[in-house]
Amino acid sequence: MFIIENYSTAVLFCFITMICWGSWANTQKLAAGNWRFELFYWDYVTGIVLFTFLFAVTLGSMGEYGRPFFQDLTQGSWENIQSAFMGGVIFNAANILLSAAIAIAGMSVAFPVGIGLALVIGVIVNYLDAPVGNPIILFSGVACIAAAILLNAYAYQKQSNGTSKPSSTGLLLSIISGGMMGLFYKYVANSMTTDFTTPEVLKLTPYSALFIFSIGIFASNFIFNSLLMRFPITGERVSISSYLLGKFRNHLVGIFGGIVWSLGMSFSILASEKAGPAISYGLGQGATVIAAIWGIYVWKEFSNASSKTHRILQAMLLLYVIGLVVIIFSR
Repeated sequence: MFIIENYSTAVLFCFITMICWGSWANTQKLAAGNWRFELFYWDYVTGIVLFTFLFAVTLGSMGEYGRPFFQDLTQGSWENIQSAFMGGVIFNAANILLSAAIAIAGMSVAFPVGIGLALVIGVIVNYLDAPVGNPIILFSGVACIAAAILLNAYAYQKQSNGTSKPSSTGLLLSIISGGMMGLFYKYVANSMTTDFTTPEVLKLTPYSALFIFSIGIFASNFIFNSLLMRFPITGERVSISSYLLGKFRNHLVGIFGGIVWSLGMSFSILASEKAGPAISYGLGQGATVIAAIWGIYVWKEFSNASSKTHRILQAMLLLYVIGLVVIIFSR
């Protein structure tokens, strides 16, 4: 199977993860309008499953190192399979709330608050499991990002369209989502072998772990998304017939969004051997910067905000960048 051989390549893969994780939500924005996020999410999840399977039967089954995908699946212990599956369930619960927050508050709020909080929690949790990197430098970077989260939340509360203050629902959903999002990665990491070249017996290779993870997302979606369709956070109830009547373009956009996110997750997991789970996850969650840039400068989500609010947003982005640079040098 394909593996990463050095730290520099691992960091490059983490930056690709950052771009993918920070950009997939553009597909949700493109599909918005009459196409509710609950309907978009079915296709998004389908895209994740399709990509992880194709990734596993191609790069995960070639080369002289590791174990081929199907052989690895059959030897993995039930405990490790459960761990990867549970990671998918936790991620899906968090991500569907993030999608709701994006629909309400926009990318430039949902990502910096939700994913920023997930980064802080995730780095701490993953570092305690696998302490790779200088803790003082690593957590100094995390502190910068925590400060950036607070600035973004403050900017959102200051935003006004001249008639009313923005709803706090999107902010609250982002916080809840981030609290859960910071926990899923450790379950996937714990299911995997720490040596990708010569995998441990009963442990999963990254490709098998990713596929089981995607099955956890897919299976739990029948519970989480069905509940949201029946008891929506905003708007009227949505029926499955609305999904079946959707345009081909909407379905395609959703599947593409899932593929983009899944590419980022796959690269992050592959990078975790050389970078360590805490650094790999932390750098990938720098997606907040990418998403905020999309939201602020492309989708114009703060177009009615004051000049003071825009200065706060610029300071937020700067703190994120500083935090990410510090995290890179913690190894």
